[in-house]
Amino acid sequence: MKNFKTIILSNQEISPNYYRMKILAPGYNKQAKPGQFVMFRVQRSLPPLLRRPFGIFRAGFLPADCDSMPPKEFIEIIYKVVGSGTEIMQGLHHGDPVELLGPLGEGFAVGSPEEEKILVGGGIGLVPLYMLAEKMVETSNVRLLMGGRTRDDIITVTEFERLGVETYVSTEDGSLGEEGLVTQVLERKLDKYPHSTVFACGPMPMIEAVQKICAERGTSLQVSLEALMACGVGACLGCVVKGEGHAEEEPRYLCTCTSGPVFKAEELDWRKAEIKNVKSGGCK
Repeated sequence: MKNFKTIILSNQEISPNYYRMKILAPGYNKQAKPGQFVMFRVQRSLPPLLRRPFGIFRAGFLPADCDSMPPKEFIEIIYKVVGSGTEIMQGLHHGDPVELLGPLGEGFAVGSPEEEKILVGGGIGLVPLYMLAEKMVETSNVRLLMGGRTRDDIITVTEFERLGVETYVSTEDGSLGEEGLVTQVLERKLDKYPHSTVFACGPMPMIEAVQKICAERGTSLQVSLEALMACGVGACLGCVVKGEGHAEEEPRYLCTCTSGPVFKAEELDWRKAEIKNVKSGGCK
């Protein structure tokens, strides 16, 4: 983990309200693991005061500016414009200064090469699944189930397909792919590939539905949780989730930023899995 000031290399709209930002990030190509994230801060103005967490979509290299210089190392994040912070971000351009803290958090465990892999992503939840798929396709069969409310929420399809990932798309309004919920597709795929391991990221209602399906079938599941974070290092306790075995008499809270954002499903208390703020206690 390191904190440094850097610059934006590009910032492009890829779907209505969705943007893909490339940031100069020396050292990240070797350090970043699938499922990790960065804390991002705009440098040219005071607001927004707090950093924003973003999953790492991709890490790589650009050609050097000249023969005597090393290649440019970068990371990419994908964000949706939903508030004041992301509204500022959409106006940033090549060369604008920003600050990064990361890579942070616990990422995905890839598992055995012999296992069939099913990835489930909804909207911006597709972001941490790309590096995971990139690593998995080297040794395993990988299927990606993309879900969204409309076609605008289905992003980066081409990037996943170029990896060789078998991709399925569903939208709630039927504007792209199959009409219906991505969890309906998951049930069919698990009927066909019952010994798969599932990896999911997306809105909490989708995650809870995926967990229920996998629990009923005894399917191994890892989930990447989306949470609001102020620090990213476990100090503010603003992103805690209840862990398995939690009770009012013996509370067990886990910080999404340090214990996660990726968890094995059995590590969490699914009776009330929503992320909450707490004023006392701590993170284990």
